Amino acid sequence: MTFAPQRELTIRPITGPEELGLFTRLSYMLDDELADDLASGRRHPGWMWVALRGDRLVARLAWWSRPGDAAPFLLDVFDLAEATGGSDAVEDGVRLLRTAMAQVLRDGARPPEYLRYLPPRWRQDPAARSVVETRVTALERTGARLFVERLRLEWRPGTDIPAPTGRLVFRPVAGRDELVDLMTEVLRGTLDAHGREELTRMSAREAAVRQYEEELAGYQSPRDWWRVATLPGGDPVGFVIPAHNSYNPIIAYIGVVPGRRGNGHVDEILAEGTRILAAEGVPRVRASTDVGNVPMARAFQRAGYAEIGREIDYTWT
Repeated sequence: MTFAPQRELTIRPITGPEELGLFTRLSYMLDDELADDLASGRRHPGWMWVALRGDRLVARLAWWSRPGDAAPFLLDVFDLAEATGGSDAVEDGVRLLRTAMAQVLRDGARPPEYLRYLPPRWRQDPAARSVVETRVTALERTGARLFVERLRLEWRPGTDIPAPTGRLVFRPVAGRDELVDLMTEVLRGTLDAHGREELTRMSAREAAVRQYEEELAGYQSPRDWWRVATLPGGDPVGFVIPAHNSYNPIIAYIGVVPGRRGNGHVDEILAEGTRILAAEGVPRVRASTDVGNVPMARAFQRAGYAEIGREIDYTWT
């Protein structure tokens, strides 16, 4: 018996939206968003790459950015043809990653984080686990390492929202400076992996300013949704940022200042943020938190947020 040799691997970006049919021959839960992302400038054809053997798609990847960004913000699509088989699939993935990264990323720039959504119990599902392990093996061969695993959470209308107790008073955020000041305080003792990592490279103030300017300031939803929580006498306790990103209503940020932690205030602050979005008639509210941030994960659970999945984040050093 003889076997035909594998055809040579062709690696290239897609030519434009007309090749989305080719790109989606491999599937992932973000596929339905790709056309709109391209139209809105969150993706670009030159950031969406395929690996082909003849006309067969064996691997693909895509970066995402905020509209107007000159460089990718994160890598959130990376798929391999499972039928290719273990080592062959990994090799195809490695070649695709290295080729595309060399062409798209600026010389010397740190590659953007890789993010993938997974089922809630993916480790207990042999098929889901195999998908993750194959991709992770390819990522690690290019120098990536697991940074954090996060819970993906969702609140649905009809779920009870605890009524205000009167222990806290809520008011709109006074402005950028007030919120940055509170964010700076909240970063002290944070359990959030991204926040902790940033504090190894910059001050808490610098990290707060960066998060405000790169994330919060970009939301197009009303800023009068943002709330500061105080004691009845006016002393600040924390804040919550309900928002709408490009896809869903979200709890973008929630925090309690260090001196007020451990008193159950987070439950009331989260309820207020959820209440603001629920009053808008939204179909759902999404949120996420690190698996290791147990106090915040429990607060979301008490507030009626169900786990809808997990997220793994990989970084290159």
